[in-house]
Formats: sequence, structure tokens, C-alpha cells
Amino acid sequence: MYGWIWRHLPGNAWVKAVISLVLVLAIVFVLFQWVFPWAEPLLPFNDVTVNGGGSAG
Repeated sequence: MYGWIWRHLPGNAWVKAVISLVLVLAIVFVLFQWVFPWAEPLLPFNDVTVNGGGSAG
């Protein structure tokens, strides 16, 4: 898959590297702005159950 993307990007190796970096940054931006906030309520990280009423120590 990455080879296919690399072959289809225009320019020499430096231009392809810059375009690849921009694409990766754009994907990370989209994930943090829209995908992760949408998925957070669906994940069980805040569903904490503490059992027992004893004291620590």
C-alpha cells in the first residue's frame, strides 16, 4: 500500500517525502479533531468500578 502511494506521488524523492509528511499530518489532524472525539464515548476507559470498602494499607 505504501509503495503504491509513493509511486503515485509526483516529483523526486524530496518532494514525495514532503507530500507524504503533509499527508500524515493531515490524517493525524483529522483523527484528533473528529474521529477520536466521536469514538471517545464508545470506549470503556471511563467505566471504572471499584470494589470493596476497606481502607488502604
